[in-house]
Amino acid sequence: MKPLLFKKMHGSGNDFILIDNREGKIRDSQGPDLAAFLCRRKFGVGADGLILIENSHRADFKWRFFNADGSKAEMCGNGGRCAAQFACVTGIAPRKLRFETEAGIIHADVKGSTVKLQLPQPKDLKLDVPVEIHSGTFYLHCLNTGVPHAVYLTPDLESVPIFEWGRLIRFDPCFQPAGTNADFVQISDRHNILIRTYERGVENETLACGTGAVAGAILSACKDLTESPVKVKTQGGEDLIVYFHLDGQEVRDVFLEGETVLVYSGAINTTAI
Repeated sequence: MKPLLFKKMHGSGNDFILIDNREGKIRDSQGPDLAAFLCRRKFGVGADGLILIENSHRADFKWRFFNADGSKAEMCGNGGRCAAQFACVTGIAPRKLRFETEAGIIHADVKGSTVKLQLPQPKDLKLDVPVEIHSGTFYLHCLNTGVPHAVYLTPDLESVPIFEWGRLIRFDPCFQPAGTNADFVQISDRHNILIRTYERGVENETLACGTGAVAGAILSACKDLTESPVKVKTQGGEDLIVYFHLDGQEVRDVFLEGETVLVYSGAINTTAI
């Protein structure tokens, strides 16, 4: 194979490697190993995930998304915003576009560096789920916003041992076999929250998680602590804005908005893979 051209992008510090694979140079079987190699920091390009942009008969394009460990994910909010920006600036899709994911067809609107993404209909809403951690009971609030999330509300986010608690929640028997992402949320006021996330597949805290921001905003609203729109301050220091309509525990019209950044373009020497 010739060197693979790629772009490195991030949304709120959540970073991705994006490759135009419409010619099918990267086969389905190669995706997991390629992602694990390229996303490995210090040895590869380094990223939270790999996104392959491919042809679709149902939308402007489709993606294959791989976490840093090579596992597949149905959806990723910040990755989706970066994919939309990538497709727009490279001429693959117009400013208002649709792309195909395993979570369904996603709509996006690209305005300069800002991308507003419509997420799939959330599902599997559960409030006050008891989970035993270190001989104590944590009451978690759960929602699938394209991928599963479990949210713990805390009055002091900085005091939470994110890696330790996040890993315990992610692998708790309650959420097996698929596991869950673990989010820790502090409420500032009815339109502002702070969030930190332990991501499944990355197996560590990331600077931001789009679907986690959406889960945190909606679940805190379900507890009558916030209302749409909710500005979510990520660990990377940037803000994401979550819009939604909540009627009781029925959620619809969910959007995620934020900045995307093209970090650099490059070519991957495939002989090193």
